[in-house]
Amino acid sequence: MNCVVFLGPSLPTNEARAILEADYRPPAAANDVLDAACGQPDAIVLIDGMFEHVLSVRHKEILYALSRGIAVYGAASMGALRAAELDSFGMRGVGRIYDAYAGGEYEDDDEVAVSHASTEYGFRTVSEAMVNLRWGLELAESAGILSSASRSRLTALAKDCFYRDRSWFGLFALGSANGLPGGELQALRDFVERARPNRKRDDAVMALERVRGDMLQGLRQPTPGFEFRLTRTLSERWLPAVHARRASRHPTAPAPGVCDGIDR
Repeated sequence: MNCVVFLGPSLPTNEARAILEADYRPPAAANDVLDAACGQPDAIVLIDGMFEHVLSVRHKEILYALSRGIAVYGAASMGALRAAELDSFGMRGVGRIYDAYAGGEYEDDDEVAVSHASTEYGFRTVSEAMVNLRWGLELAESAGILSSASRSRLTALAKDCFYRDRSWFGLFALGSANGLPGGELQALRDFVERARPNRKRDDAVMALERVRGDMLQGLRQPTPGFEFRLTRTLSERWLPAVHARRASRHPTAPAPGVCDGIDR
């Protein structure tokens, strides 16, 4: 079966391929899911997405894919955000981060935001996601390494940081500057080096395993429970832009049929 996965800093692509053979693409920006949908894959998996300096994946793109009978999964990062927003329309959310957004435990986009390197450097992260810091601190408290008060204070200190500045090293320094017990901070440092808590990675793995399992059992294509309506912006700007992009990649190939006859 044909599957497109948008993946970047949440999980190395070579590790992802060991779980699920798919068409792996960089973190999705605006029109990327629309582009994937025009190839009529069986499934689209949105894990990582771009933001801040480029337009993010639009909700309408995902609804378009769902309306075409394509199974769309979301997890770990941008995918978890979009799945929490669109699960009532049939997008399939996977993982604890999705559950936290869907249940209202997380509300801010910055919980999953990270700064990372470009494609040629394998999307290596240069900051730590707030969800990973939270998870590590919770694990440390459960293991008896941190008191509840220290875990709560460190969580607040991390949340106050700009997403690009978040890191375990920075958090240890903030804890020390704010008078937290040195013994606890050293024990936390040792624990993090050992356990390397990474909820985004765990959820990305969970999503790929879920898709692999669904495909092995016979992927159930969605039956849209909503009426999808084309807008002028979608039909006159976004889809023509995608057609032009696809034509530049494959100059001799005709535009895929799924995008023809409904938007021109």
